[in-house]
Amino acid sequence: MSPRSRQWLAPALVVVGAALVCAGSAWGLFKAPPEVFMGEVQRIMYVHVPTAWNAMLALSFAFGCALAFLLTGDWKWDNRLEAALEMGVVLSLLLCMQGAIWAKPTWGVWWDWDPRLTTTAVRVLAVGAIPALRAFGEVPGRRAVWSAVACVIAFADVPIVYFSVKWWNSLHQAQSTPETVSSAFHWPLRINAFGILFLWTGLVALRARLSALRLREETAPPPPAEAAAATPAQGAW
Repeated sequence: MSPRSRQWLAPALVVVGAALVCAGSAWGLFKAPPEVFMGEVQRIMYVHVPTAWNAMLALSFAFGCALAFLLTGDWKWDNRLEAALEMGVVLSLLLCMQGAIWAKPTWGVWWDWDPRLTTTAVRVLAVGAIPALRAFGEVPGRRAVWSAVACVIAFADVPIVYFSVKWWNSLHQAQSTPETVSSAFHWPLRINAFGILFLWTGLVALRARLSALRLREETAPPPPAEAAAATPAQGAW
C-alpha cells in the first residue's frame, strides 16, 4: 500500500464506521422488535454491547502496543499506545453512561456496586490515570516506559471485568452470544459492532499521527541560532 493510500485509510475508516453506527442504530431503533421482557429499553443494547466489546478490543490493542514498545523500543508503538489508551478511556466512559441509562428503568437505580459495574469503574480510573501520567512526563523515553508499564498493570482488570459475572453473584446479565440472542437482534448488534470497530481504529490511527508529530518536535535538534546561543563563546570564561 502506497503512503498516499495509507494517508486516506484512517479517514475512510472513520467515515465508514460512523455510517455503520448510524445504520445499525436506526435498525435497532425502528426495525428490530422490542424485547419480550425489557420492552423498548432493551434497544440501548444495540450500542451498549458493541461498546463493551470494542472497549475491550481497544484496551487489548493498547496492551499489545505496550508490550511491543517494551520489547522493541520502537516509537511507533508508543504513539499507538497513547492513541489506543485515550480511545479505551472514551469507550469505557461511554459504557458506564450507557449502563446507567439501562440500569435505571430495569434495576431502579442509576448505579449499584455490582461486581461488573465496580470492576468497570476501576478500569476507567486505572486506564484514565495513564494519559494523566503521560502529561507529567517531559522526557519522551521515560514517559513511554512509564506509560507502557502502567498499561500492562492496568490491563489486568480487563479479564476481571469480563469474567466478573461468572466469578461473583452479579445483577448484571451474563455475556450474550449468538445462541442466547434472538436472530431478530443479530444484525443491529453486528453492524454497530463493526461500525464502532472501524470508527475507533481510524481515530486511533489519526491520533497516533499527532503523537508522532509531537515526538518529532520534542526530539528535534535546536535551531542553529539557539544552539549557538547555548554554546559558550570560544575563549570566554
